[in-house]
This record gives sequence, C-alpha cells and structure tokens, in this order.
Amino acid sequence: MKRISPENKLIRKIGRIADRNNVSAYLVGGYVRDLIMGKEGNDIDIMVTGDGIEFAKYVAVEFGKELDSVYKNFETALLMKDGIKIEFVSARKESYNRGSRKPDVEHASLEEDLSRRDFTINAIAAGINENNFGEVIDNFGGLQDIENKIIRTPLDPFRTFDDDPLRIMRAVRFASRFGFEIEENTFSAVREMAHRLFEEGVVSRERITNEFLQILMTDKPSIGLDLLYRSGVMEIIFPEIAELEGVDQRKDFHHKNVFYHTLIVVDNISQRTDDLWLRFAALVHDIAKPRTKKFIEGTGWTFHSHEEVGARMMKNIFKRMKLPMNKLEYVEKLVRMHLRPIPLAKEDVTDSAIRRLAAEAGEELEDLLTLCRADITSKNPDKVSKFLDNYDRVEKRILEVQEKDELRNFQSPVRGDEIMELFGLEPGRVIGEFKHRIEEAILEGEIPNDYEAAKNYLMSIKDEVLKH
Repeated sequence: MKRISPENKLIRKIGRIADRNNVSAYLVGGYVRDLIMGKEGNDIDIMVTGDGIEFAKYVAVEFGKELDSVYKNFETALLMKDGIKIEFVSARKESYNRGSRKPDVEHASLEEDLSRRDFTINAIAAGINENNFGEVIDNFGGLQDIENKIIRTPLDPFRTFDDDPLRIMRAVRFASRFGFEIEENTFSAVREMAHRLFEEGVVSRERITNEFLQILMTDKPSIGLDLLYRSGVMEIIFPEIAELEGVDQRKDFHHKNVFYHTLIVVDNISQRTDDLWLRFAALVHDIAKPRTKKFIEGTGWTFHSHEEVGARMMKNIFKRMKLPMNKLEYVEKLVRMHLRPIPLAKEDVTDSAIRRLAAEAGEELEDLLTLCRADITSKNPDKVSKFLDNYDRVEKRILEVQEKDELRNFQSPVRGDEIMELFGLEPGRVIGEFKHRIEEAILEGEIPNDYEAAKNYLMSIKDEVLKH
C-alpha cells in the first residue's frame, strides 16, 4: 500500500479533529496528485464520508474562526487558515441533465465519489485519520498514469465529457501543464464530444476562455495549443488560430507553416515572460496571414498588411471570447507594430527612424521588442544567431534613444490650449498642424524633446503655419 507524508501540520490537526468526531476524512484531488509528483500546494481538499459542512464547522471552531464560505447545494465549505485554502466536501455522486453541466448531488461512498472525478490523476485519495494517515486509495490507476504521464478518465470518457464538456478543456490544460499525453480513447472522446462545448446553456464562454488562457500560461503552451488543434477543439473555440495551419510563408526567419511557427513564438516568449497578454499577443501576431495571403511570381507567398488587418480583427475576437476589453488596446498595438523593429536590425537606420518607433510604441516598447525577439524562429541556428546579434545592437540603441529623448507616451511638449492662447486661435486644424510640426521636428532630431526648445521652434514657424 503506497503512502504519502503531507508535511502540513494543519492536515494532522484536521485528522485528529476527525477522529474525535468519529468522521472518516481524506485528502483528495489536486493536492494529492501534486504531493505524489513532489510538490505541496496551499489548496487542500478534504472529503468526508458524511456531512462535509458540519465537519467544516467543527474544524472552524477548533481553529477559532468562522467558515469563509458555505455552498449548501454542493455540500462544500471553505476555510482560509494561514494563507492556506481548505475546502471541505461530502463524499457525493452526481447525475447530469444534458442541457446543463450543473449536477444533481447526493451523498455517496468514498469509491463513488472518486469515480465521478474528471481524470485518474485527480481520483486519488489519502487518509488523514490516525489509523490510515497518508494511506493512498487509488481505485482507477492514477498512480500509474502519473508515472506514465497519461491523462485518462476513471470511467467511460464519452460519458465523462458528455456530463461536463468543460472537462475537454481541462484534459488539454493538464496535458499542457504537466507535459502528459492524453490516452487514445480519451483523446477520441475529446474529438467526438468537442461540439458539446458550445451547445446552448451547457458551458459559458467565460469558462471556456478561462481554461484556454490557463493553457496559454503553462510552461510550454505549444503542447496544449497543438492538442486543441489536432482534436478539432481549436476550430470551435478559436477558429482564426486553427486557420493558420497550412498557410505557407517565406523561410527567411520563420518556420514554413504559420501555425507551427506561431507555436514556437509562443513557447519562445513564454520562456521570457509570465505576462498573459504578452503571450496572447504572441499567439495572435500573425492571425491575419490567411486573410492577406497572396502569391506573387518571383517572390512567392506574401502577407501584405497582415499586421494592420490582424490588429483590426482583435476587437471582434475579444468580444466573442469574452476577453477583458481593457487589454484590447495593448494587444492591438503589439500586433500592429510587431514587424516594425525587424528592418532596423538589417541595415543602418537614422536616429529619426529609431525615435519614431520608440515614440509610437511608448510604454509598450520593451514588450514589443520581446515579441520581436521571440518571432525569430529560423531552423538555421547560424542565421538565428547572426540575426539576434544584430537585434541586440538595435534593441540597445532603441532603448537608449527612448530614454535620452524621453519618448514614452510622446506628444508635443507645447499643449494645444497654450498654442490657442498665444496666438488667439480657436480649436481647429491649425492647432493640430502646429503640434504635428513640433512633433516632427523632435522626431527628426531638429530640436530636443523639451518644452523650451519646442516653444522656440513654435515661434519660429508661426508665420509660415498661420499664413496657410
């Protein structure tokens, strides 16, 4: 009989409370799985054969606290203690109506409770009473599946995913998070049941998107993204990404296939950042290539303006996927500008070109440069190395110019209302012309980016502008 040894003292104490109250209690779910995999988390699930809420109340009293939440319909209660989340639940079995993923719940045995869980790796329990502390209960081969790195359902996967289609997304998320493979029969069920994700009233779009974003936040998102594509799920939840498969492109610095090039870019950027929205921008940076694809003799396939078209696609995608609209402008900017720094690494460029890029990128400049660096995916290591060396120099120069010229959130140092007051003007085209001329002079290096220089320049051009 395999045993585990939770080091958390709270678990020992809860076990003693269970003994005093004649309650059989078990660790279950992800906490047990992670312990077996060598990690101890701060999110503990305690299952009791009996009334989970009543037992949670006993524990809360012993800890001198009140329960943080109680969910009577699901027989669960939540207690926070020393930054640790402890959830108590009655052993239960569930029955589903096909029109909803919310189950009818009734009390059950330990074995019945474990059988209803999504995957074998999450269907392992461990006793916490004195007589069986750390003793593992594994009725469905979860230990072996962890060892073999397999995602598999305890019962028939077709029934499992039919009952709760969100488990399709969870299967992919766990595979991506742990680097596991989805067992063949389970993967067949993922493919066949994928349509259930969007049957009306079953799973909310927000829940699907949340699982998708969690996949994007794994250490190597390409595992999950590729599984979503190969299973047909991507075509349902994010068709614009699925359409990238099969789109060829020139091989200068990219993988031939745009979908697999994109996966490499996402993995590259994920090694550099945990910023979800920078990762998302990497995922969608080439999203318009299928829509802008054109073959030109002597050149091959081209994708002119795909960056602009892609930026314009973002608003509808954000709305459809229920993504936070306050992140839209950030992603649009990175998609729109992702090609801009690249030419600067290929040839000598003026300070003016550097200033314009820095001014337009503003606060997002460093993220833009990170994205561009991740976008270098040639299979030729010498070419990548040479390009990155050039890019290092350009990146240093861009950052130096931005810092020296104070080009974050760049705009004319002389404001419109001051121009109107100086020359007795009303709001209109002329004010915009003055500001544009000042900004151009700064970007061209004719004057420094400061108020006095800008005002002196304003006075020097006032007659020329006003006479027009």
